[in-house]
Order: sequence, then structure tokens, then C-alpha cells
Amino acid sequence: MKLMKNILSKFMNNTQKKIIKMKRDHFIREYFKNNIIFVSFVITTVLNATLLRFFCMHSIENYLSWKAIIADTFVVTFIGSFGYLLKPKNRFYYYGIACVFLTAICIINSVYYTFYTSFASISMISLTQYIGDVGDAVVENVLQLKDLVYVIAPIFFLFLHLRLVKKNYYKRIELKADRRKIMFKTLSFSAILLVIFLLTLSSLDVSRFMKQWNKEYIVMRFGIYVYQVNDLFTSLQPKINSMFGYDKAKKSFNDFFTEISDTPTTNEMTNAFAGKNIIVIHAESMMTNVIDLSFNGEEVTPNLNRLSKEGMYFSNFYSQVSVGTSSDSELTFNTSLLPTKSGTAFVSYSDRTYIGIPTLLREKGYYTFSMHANNADFWNRRAMHNKLGYNRFYSKADYEVEKENVIGLGLSDKEFFRQSVEKIAKVNEEHEKWYGLLIMLTNHTPFSDTDKYGDFAVDIKETITNEAGEEETISHPYMEGTKLGNYFKSIHYADAALGEFITGLDEKGLLENTIIVLYGDHDARLPRKDYERLYNYDKETDDILDKEDPNYRVYDSYQYELGRKVPFIIWSKDMKGTEYNFENTNVMGMYDASPTLGNMIGYYNKYSLGHDIFNIKDNNIVIFPNGNWVNNKIYYNSQKATYLPLSEEPISEEYINSNTEYTNKLLDISNDIIVFDLLNKEKNKEIGSGEENK
Repeated sequence: MKLMKNILSKFMNNTQKKIIKMKRDHFIREYFKNNIIFVSFVITTVLNATLLRFFCMHSIENYLSWKAIIADTFVVTFIGSFGYLLKPKNRFYYYGIACVFLTAICIINSVYYTFYTSFASISMISLTQYIGDVGDAVVENVLQLKDLVYVIAPIFFLFLHLRLVKKNYYKRIELKADRRKIMFKTLSFSAILLVIFLLTLSSLDVSRFMKQWNKEYIVMRFGIYVYQVNDLFTSLQPKINSMFGYDKAKKSFNDFFTEISDTPTTNEMTNAFAGKNIIVIHAESMMTNVIDLSFNGEEVTPNLNRLSKEGMYFSNFYSQVSVGTSSDSELTFNTSLLPTKSGTAFVSYSDRTYIGIPTLLREKGYYTFSMHANNADFWNRRAMHNKLGYNRFYSKADYEVEKENVIGLGLSDKEFFRQSVEKIAKVNEEHEKWYGLLIMLTNHTPFSDTDKYGDFAVDIKETITNEAGEEETISHPYMEGTKLGNYFKSIHYADAALGEFITGLDEKGLLENTIIVLYGDHDARLPRKDYERLYNYDKETDDILDKEDPNYRVYDSYQYELGRKVPFIIWSKDMKGTEYNFENTNVMGMYDASPTLGNMIGYYNKYSLGHDIFNIKDNNIVIFPNGNWVNNKIYYNSQKATYLPLSEEPISEEYINSNTEYTNKLLDISNDIIVFDLLNKEKNKEIGSGEENK
């Protein structure tokens, strides 16, 4: 009897489990059957977000990050839940529009990451006016096949919709469920996902999410959709903060600069070039890796090589640009401030007060001017050059631009320099001391006008003895046909233009009391695979060496990032062989240029964020807008929270945390200075008196 009871009990339990399982399976089948459009919307858009991480951040940790997947699913289900308010036949349009919108987010960020190694910001909307001028560069040098993979989602979605219409699907499910009830259930599910996600966050996650500096980290932990929502609010934050956050920003500003002296310190370089005329060359996309590089015995940049050997050469120099690229370099070089957190200073904050090199030199009796044969309003230079203190801006309207002299975006560098020499000669006649900035243009991406750069082969030529016993020259393609190879052709042309410019100045007697300062504005943003070919080419196979080959040179993401160095050179015709003719190998950033030059020329800006390299020497640190930093000891990648040692010294966690804290502090201080216009003394007085009256 007892045995029968046990058997019956087991049978009942098993039957109950089967019934429950059948009900569950039935519920799942029915749910998917009645919610095909919603489920497809969720799957395709979350898959797109996952693919974005896969293509941008190549590690399993990144693209299979369960935190990011949960976050992306939360956003998508939250958006999708409101589709249930519509009748089934209209839901496709809601989900279709949402799918296209989210797909566009993925495409834009995929393209943007290729160029900037970061993710896009809503604040970029203010920069779309410049896309037309560089549209070819985007298509030729940035847009890749991977950026089009995301369109499969909306195409699939449309195909699915057409199939469902054909099967009369929407009419069949019209009366099957309460729309509001399903919406609230879906919202509840998204709320559960949100709670689960929030419980997984660490204090570091929250801190970085709030600051938004480290965009790669946020996408890796929070997903692309949460990042984009957060970026929307962050982009609006400066306008909100400028009304409500002034007091906090001003206090941080005062605390930081109270410790900095009102008078400069002196060193062996003090006043080395006081009273000299100064020509600054803003060298478009010029990188350090071209110096001393040759193909078939012909130097890529013979003139740049000469300047680096005859002048003062800072060989470990980095630009610190963000979305403003060239304009960010101008800002940082002139003011020793960093790019803003949202938008660009040149476009979004052109009404602020800046302390630029031209302003400081005008106080010393200098006449200041800038020259650029492009539209004066490109990057809002017309307004910003006035803000920085230039007496005169020579733009495209001041140059003769003939069709045969146009390369890439505008007037060729050779013609630009030729016409500029005449203008500088006139300035020299009218003014005792002067300071001029010349912005080059030809060496701008996409480096596709190869027929106009002149003959410069980037192949490998070698002489062999053929079967007949005769010598003949054969060629191996090497860098021919690659983007990097085209860049070398372009930079060879730009270097020749630079040489002609110096010769032209000398012929006019304009080098007698003049120093030339040259800086590369940023790297050329070229694919890493081309550098792999440059350093690991196997001419026998016309391919890259195997990684097991003893001659294989590792060129990983660290080498790629550190390889973005740009030249910084100070040169005069009589500097060779003097105490000023040397190479400085200490790590240095664009924000160190102004204080270093200031000590040598004789001006001082207390509100510089960089340092005079001859004061700080090997203790310098260069910070980047994405939160990464480098010094002589290590390069730290804050996105990955990993580092590359650059010396034999042991590195402690405390050392990394200390430098990272300083990096974040400087980024915040710089952003506050610009957003809150903290260098505007009159504004500060008005606010201060208002507070006192209270």
C-alpha cells in the first residue's frame, strides 16, 4: 500500500511538472507568436550594440560584457514597451523608426571610433556645418565595410514586416490581448533589468559615468544606448552649469591656482629668444614617425629632418586633441588649456575669455597675425583668432586661389607659403617685432591627390642579376596603394613646401632675427594594419611577416597609441652647433608648448595647465581628453585600466591612482575655465559684488 502511494505521488508530481512545463512552453510559444515584431526589435538592436563593441573594442570582455548587454536590453525594452499602445498594424512603424534611429547611433559611433578611437557625442551637432568641407575625407579614409553591417537590422525588420503582412498576422493578433496590460508588463520587465544592472555597478563605474571623460569605458560597462542618453544630458550640462554651478567651479579654480606663483621661475633657457620675431608653423597631420624615414634611399621629409637636427627638437611630444582636431591643437598651443568636455572651444565657446600667446606678446610690443588659405569661418577661426589676440587674420579671401594650385581641401602648401612670404615681408617693413601663425592645409586626410604630390615611390626597389647575367631593377609594392603609403607621398610634398618656405624667407632676409616654431597638430588617423605592413613587410610574399618570425616587430594597440607623437621643433638659421641645438626626449604635451616658449621669449601665463619642460624636466605628465595619460615611466590607458611600462622602475597602484586623480582634476579645471568663463575678470567682479550684496 505504501509502495502504491509512493508511486502515485511520484506520478502526480511528474504529471504536475509536465503540466507546468507544458503551460510554460505554451506561454513562451504564444508570447513569441503574438509579439514577433517586438521581440525582433529587441534582438536586432541589442545585437547591433554588441557588434559595435566587437568592431571597436576587440576583446571578449568588451563585446560580450553582460553588464552592457543588460543595459542595452533595458533601454530597448523600455522604448519598445510604448509600442504596445498602438494597434498591431501600426506597431511596425513605431518599431521601424526606433530601429532606424538606434541603427544610426551604431553607424555614427562605428565611423567616429575609427577616426577618433572614442565614441560620438551629441555636442558634435554643432560641428556638422564643417562636414561638407571634409566629406571626401570621411568617405575615403574613415567609412569602412564594417560600418554598414548595422543596416542589416532595419532591412531584416522590413523584410519581416512584409512577410507578416502577407500572412495576415496583424489582423490575427488584433483582439488577443489588452494593449495597456502588455505595455505595463513590458515596462515592469525593463524595470527589473534596470534594478539588476544597478546592483552590479561599482563606485568606479558610477564615478566614470558621471564624468563622461572616459567614453570607451562607459560603453564597455553601460552599453552604447545608455552612453548616448547620458551624453545627451552631459551635453546639456554646461548650459545648466553655467547658470547654477559657477560657485563650485570658481572655488576649484581658486584652490588650484592659489598654489601657482604670479611670477615665472627662471632656468637656463630664460629669455633665450627674447625680442626675436616668431613664425609658428601649424603642420597639418605631421607626425614624428616620418622623421629619418626613407624609401629606396630617398628621405620622406629631408627638410623636417634638417630642422630637427639643426634646432631644438622635442622628440617625445604629443598633441592632445579631441573632436575639434586642428582647432583643439590651436586652442591648447595658444592657451595651455585642454579641449572641452562637450563640443569644441572654437565653436561652442567662442564668446569666452582666453589668454593666448598673441595677447601676451601684444603686451610686449609685438604685432600678431595668422595665415590660413581656407575659409575664415572654418572651425570659427575668424571669431576665435580675434579672441586669441591676433591683430590680423589672413584667410582664403587674402590669397589668389587658382584651380591649378588647389590640392585637397584648398590652396596648395607651396603656393600658400609663396604668397605668405610676400605678406610677411610687408609686415616686417611695418613693424619692429612680430609673431605669425601659418596653418598648413595640403597634408589633410584623405591624402588622395597622389597625382599632385610629385614623384615619390614608397615601394622597395632592388637590383638583381637575371638568367642572362644582366642586372635589372625589380620593385616590390611595399606601401604602394595603402593609405599610409599615400600619406608618405603627401607629407613628402608638404615637407618640400616647408623647405621652399624657409628658402623664400631667407632670400627676403626674414630669418636674420627670427625663430621658427613648428608643431604637428595631430596624428594622421591612419589604420593600424598599415603600420603592421610598414614594420613587418615580407617582400618575398608581399605580405606581413608571421608573428613567429624573429624579425617580426610587435605593433599592438599601445604602440599604435604612442606612435601618434607629433614633432615640436624650435629652429633658427644660426642655431646649429650652439647650446640650443639639442634633442629633448622628455615626455611633453601640446599644453607644455606655451609655458616653455614663454620662458624663452619672455611672456608668462599663470593660468597655464602645462609646464615649462626645462623646469619640470623628467617629472612631466601628459594627459589626454579621454582620461589616458603618459609620462617617462608608463603609458596608462584609462579605458582599459591597463598600462605599458616605459622604464624599469616598479609601478605601484598608488602611483597610478595618484596620476589618474591628477588627470581627472586637470580635465575638470580646464573644462570649468572655459565653460564658466573663469578668466573673464569683469564677469568675475560682477558676480563677486553680487554675492557680497547678498
